[in-house]
Amino acid sequence: MQQRKLERATSKSRPSGMAPWAEPRLRPSDRQAAGDRARRAAAERGVTLFDTAQIYGAINEEIVGEALAPFRSKVVIATKFGFELGRADQKQVLDSRSDNIRRVTEGSLERLRVEAIGLYYQHRVDPNVAIEDVAGKVKELTATSSRASPRRIGRRIRPWSIC
Repeated sequence: MQQRKLERATSKSRPSGMAPWAEPRLRPSDRQAAGDRARRAAAERGVTLFDTAQIYGAINEEIVGEALAPFRSKVVIATKFGFELGRADQKQVLDSRSDNIRRVTEGSLERLRVEAIGLYYQHRVDPNVAIEDVAGKVKELTATSSRASPRRIGRRIRPWSIC
């Protein structure tokens, strides 16, 4: 199957991918098992791009990370940032402030069980934060040396974009 090089990256991906947020409407334990089977079957059949996001819930990134662990060297995992998490009212509130981007990035790396995020991008433009500030923060995280952060975010974000 044909592969495409991701812009400015060493990673390659097939033209089609899988967005694992769309799980069947089953009990949570059944949903996870069905999702794991679907993701693993897709990876075994050559799907190399899997897309998730913080807004789909922390559990989604954890499930994706666990299900794709055996295929880590063969797949690219994309994820997104830009929402405030942990709200008591569960509203989806945009938050692309600098400190939130760092916190979300660290959380995604941990939940996905990856050393680097294959493709990283802003989920929705936050009208309260200048796009230049968002780009600057992600650039800063990309360039951060490992001495500056014990989680070694620097060089762990591969291509990124703002959609």
